[in-house]
Amino acid sequence: MKITEENGCITLCLSGRIDASNAAQVESEIFNGLHNTTAEEIVLDAEELTYISSAGLRVLLKAKKSFPQPLRVTNVSRDVYDIFEMTGFKDMLHVSKAYRKLSVDGCEVIGKGFFGTVYRIDPETILKVYHGRDSIPMIQNEQRMAKKAFAAGIPTAISFDIVQVGEDYGSVFELLNAKTFNDLVVENSMPLEEIVKQYTDLIRLVHETEMEPGDLPSVRDRFVEYLEVIEEYLTEEQKQALSKMLSALPDVTTVTHGDFQMKNVMLVSGEPMLIDMDTMGFGQPIFDLQALYVTYRMFEEDEPGNAMSFLGMSSETAERIWELVLANYFSSATAEELTQKENKIRLVACLRFLFLLATTDLKSGDLGQKRIRHTKEHIADLLLQVGDLDL
Repeated sequence: MKITEENGCITLCLSGRIDASNAAQVESEIFNGLHNTTAEEIVLDAEELTYISSAGLRVLLKAKKSFPQPLRVTNVSRDVYDIFEMTGFKDMLHVSKAYRKLSVDGCEVIGKGFFGTVYRIDPETILKVYHGRDSIPMIQNEQRMAKKAFAAGIPTAISFDIVQVGEDYGSVFELLNAKTFNDLVVENSMPLEEIVKQYTDLIRLVHETEMEPGDLPSVRDRFVEYLEVIEEYLTEEQKQALSKMLSALPDVTTVTHGDFQMKNVMLVSGEPMLIDMDTMGFGQPIFDLQALYVTYRMFEEDEPGNAMSFLGMSSETAERIWELVLANYFSSATAEELTQKENKIRLVACLRFLFLLATTDLKSGDLGQKRIRHTKEHIADLLLQVGDLDL
């Protein structure tokens, strides 16, 4: 039995068959391997395990009960996983399936974001690959959120599989010949006004959707936590003012997506459909609109050409998208009211932008420091004009 120990985790590799004929030997090897270990976690890697009988399962359960460290069984093939499930041992042990392996070599990249890259695998399938080996909880959370959104009537693409791509993991979606709304803009296949109208209608639909209290996290609470992270960039007076405005926003059970940029909206058979649901929460519309301002306006401010490199469109087009979204979303507002609403959105956008700068490599170099400086200036200026965040 191959045994490795690193980073506080001891891994024992199971292989072949474990049944009544060799269960005692396997038990002896496992217990000898774990004797006097100082590891904080035990992993039984079942990638090469082809069969396990009830006698073998009892050995694993005995190991779980005999050692104080958490024990996981990983990389379980689908056939062996069925045995765990049928016998009920899946509920007694922490068991995870082996993930199907996919390659993205030669695949079209249809979107990139902070946490991953979206590829088209074939005309019917897209794959979002998340950066980092610790992304599986994020993917599983996205699946849970998508199912809740779908049940609530939000047109949502639901992942049907988690796969391994090299050292990373990804989520697979079936989207027949779908294109992102960002693609539609770049290809100029429809009038921009028509694209943004359909896009904004979807945003409003999401913001009008109610779910049961407790189903989703509070986005307002998330932004209050952002304040704690960026407090070094704010005066105490600014922090208190922002905290007071956030706290004054009423609690709601209506939905926000969290990252509503056009790369996360697909056009499927003429109907818009959302992906990337892991940031979904309960919150006021301002929390979605601020993210659009960050995407289509703030990144471009100190880095001309960012819209082209990230979105594939000119800065003028990105700015026009924001103007059309604002005008469509608040269609009955006067010019003065629209300016007031935009200032509120900009203030919350500055808060989130500072958080992004503070917690990523975006803060590095001259560009990062320029962005931090300008964002602080915007906050100081906007706090003189904005008294609340209610839209």
